[in-house]
Amino acid sequence: MSQPSSLVFAIPSKGRILDSAQGFLERAGLKPVQGRGVRDYRGTIPGLDGVEVAFLSASEIARELVAGSVHLGLTGLDLMHEATTDPEAKMISLSALGFSRADVIVAVPQAWIDVRCMADLDDVASQFRSRNRSRMRVATKYLNLTRGFFDRHGIADYRIVESTGATEGAPAAGAAELIVDITTTGATLAANALKVLDDGVILKSEAHLVASRTAAWSEPARASARDMLDRIASEARARKVREVRTRFKAADNKLVEEVTTRFGAAAPFGGPTSSGMLTLHCPPQALFALARFLRDKGAESVSVSELDYVFSAENPLYETLAAALA
Repeated sequence: MSQPSSLVFAIPSKGRILDSAQGFLERAGLKPVQGRGVRDYRGTIPGLDGVEVAFLSASEIARELVAGSVHLGLTGLDLMHEATTDPEAKMISLSALGFSRADVIVAVPQAWIDVRCMADLDDVASQFRSRNRSRMRVATKYLNLTRGFFDRHGIADYRIVESTGATEGAPAAGAAELIVDITTTGATLAANALKVLDDGVILKSEAHLVASRTAAWSEPARASARDMLDRIASEARARKVREVRTRFKAADNKLVEEVTTRFGAAAPFGGPTSSGMLTLHCPPQALFALARFLRDKGAESVSVSELDYVFSAENPLYETLAAALA
């Protein structure tokens, strides 16, 4: 059990988010250490004494965030919406992370050539019940998302068959007539002779960094969150720029104003020094044009470096958290 003052940070122990999450954590300086090896489901983060790491499945993370058992976690948007019918009331999405993108979809057999949209499916569901005296079966792991989506489309003649295995195989096995599942490329659906309805995308999902509204946010927990989110924000900030360094006599404040306007660059440490030394942070896509411009202005050499972190007085992730908890 963690102490009340500890911040509990939940990260995936398995599943589709795991590999990308590990890279994200390592880049942000938050690589966890499992005390007794890979079988230990609790861990720590070096340099953050007030943080306890919980290794859970992504679906468990969403449920624990709702329950308030963990403070922060990495999970999918689909799982946030499946864990509760009102995710915004229980959780705070601090940032979409740009990986583990996938769609939660409604898919029917390709042989249903006249079924292209949810309205067509409503007709089929009514006919199925009249003919078979039973409701059409939908195999899925997404009970809440399915019920909500079907309700919005006015479809009532169906029943959910909760899937515990490979959902896409349910129609071929005779366990269901159609499915609601998550897909990235659609290749597995096609291999199982299924097609996505034209308006059958329920949710476009990706991994999110999420905070719990219901956790016990003590002052020590908030301080630990501030440190963690500072690392994450500074790493994200660093990925958006490259550091450009040069020195020449014509480097002055007027030149800095011009590179800011033309190339979206900034001088994070102020204008050029008395010796003409100038450091700029520039968007990667403008690098070559900026280097050409600086040489045209008199620079004999321009060096470019990637950055690991760019720390700032601003901590937008923590500010979002603090505002939501106020």
